[in-house]
Amino acid sequence: MAIEVTQECIGCSACVPVCPFGAIEMQEGKAYITEACTMCGACIDVCPVGAIIREEETKVLTIDKTEYKDVWVYIEVAAGAPRKVGLELLGQGRKLADEMGQKLAGVLIGDKVEGLAKEVLAAGADQVYLVEAPELAHYNTDGYTATFTDLIKTYKPSVILLGATNDGRDLAPRIACRVGTGLVADCTDLGIDESTGLVAWTRPAFGGNIMATILCPDQRPQMGTVRPSVFKRPEPDYSKVGEIIRVTSKVKGSDIRTKLIDIIHVCTVSCNLEEAEIIVSGGRGLGKAENFCLVEALAEVLGGTVGASRAAVDAGWKPHLHQVGQTGKTVGPKIYFACGISGAIQHLAGMSSSDIIIAINKDPEAPIFKMADFGIVGDIQEVLPLLTEAFRKIKNS
Repeated sequence: MAIEVTQECIGCSACVPVCPFGAIEMQEGKAYITEACTMCGACIDVCPVGAIIREEETKVLTIDKTEYKDVWVYIEVAAGAPRKVGLELLGQGRKLADEMGQKLAGVLIGDKVEGLAKEVLAAGADQVYLVEAPELAHYNTDGYTATFTDLIKTYKPSVILLGATNDGRDLAPRIACRVGTGLVADCTDLGIDESTGLVAWTRPAFGGNIMATILCPDQRPQMGTVRPSVFKRPEPDYSKVGEIIRVTSKVKGSDIRTKLIDIIHVCTVSCNLEEAEIIVSGGRGLGKAENFCLVEALAEVLGGTVGASRAAVDAGWKPHLHQVGQTGKTVGPKIYFACGISGAIQHLAGMSSSDIIIAINKDPEAPIFKMADFGIVGDIQEVLPLLTEAFRKIKNS
C-alpha cells in the first residue's frame, strides 16, 4: 500500500502543513510524497479535490478455509521434559477443540522424545505429531521453523497455540510469515467468539492499559502465543490413548546456520516465576529497595521465588525479570504473597490465577484485599520478619 498524488492535484498545498512527518513537498506546483511518508492518511482527508489516494500494492490471498481443521499445541521440550506451558495450553486447547467440534493435537519436535507422547495424550490430546531427528535435539530457529512449516502445509490445522516463551516468541512469527497468516502475541486469554466461531485472542495493548480482542477471519491457521501460567494445567489421565503420527524430518545439518556450543543456566531459581509454586512479591509499599531483603528472606525460607510489581521495577528496586503483571510475567503459583502491593488491575491480571493469595498491606482499603484469600493489615517491616521467623521455626521442627 502507498500514498500517491494524482494528476488532479491543483497545487493548493493544503496537505503540506497537516502532514505530521513533513513528508509532503511542493515541486513544480504539485504536491510530492517523500520517503518519510508513514501512510497515516492525514493528507487524504484535507485534499479539497481528492487528488491524494491510497494505492493497493498487494492483493489479499484467498484460501479455502474448509481445508483447515483441528487445534494444535506446540509442546516445548526442556531438559528432556515437556515445559509446563505446553501442558497448560493443552487444557485450554481441549476446550477450544470441543467447541469447534474438532480434534486436539500436540506437536512434539526433538530427538528421542517419543516417550513424552504419553504425557501429551494424558493432558487431553487426541493426536501427537512426532518429528524426531538428531538435528532437532535442541531448539534451533532454522530446523524447527522448517519442520513446523512443513507440518502445517501438509496437515493444515485451523488453530495453533504456542507458549510465549523465548523459543515460542522466536518460532511463532517465523512460521506465521512462511505460511502467510497472522499472529497474536503474548495473549492472556482466549476463547471462541460466539458470532463468528473464530478464536478470540485477548492481549494487553498500549502498555497494558487496555485489553484488545483480536480475530483472524481471512487466513489460516489462526495462530497465537500465550503467556505461561495463564491457564491451569489439566489433571493428567494416563488411561487415555490416542494416535501418534510419526513424520519424517526433512531437515539436514547443512540447513542449520547456528551451532550449539554450550548451555549456561542463569537465574534459574530466582527468576523462574512461571514455574514457581510459591512467589513472594514486593511493591511500592516496601518504601525503598533495601527493604526487598525482607521479601527475599521470606521467599528463601519458603523455597519460593521473588516477584515485584511494576512500580517496584520502575523504581529500580528489582530487574524486569521479576515483574509480575500484564507488562511483566503472568504467574499461577500455589501460593502468592503480595507484600506492599496495592492491587492495580494490571498486576491483578498477572497473578489472579494463583491458588491462594495472601496480601499484606497497611491500607485496609487496598484493592488487593478484595482478591486475597487471606489478608494482613499491618506494616510490612513489622509483619514480614514475624512471618519469616514463624515459618523458619516450623521448617526447623
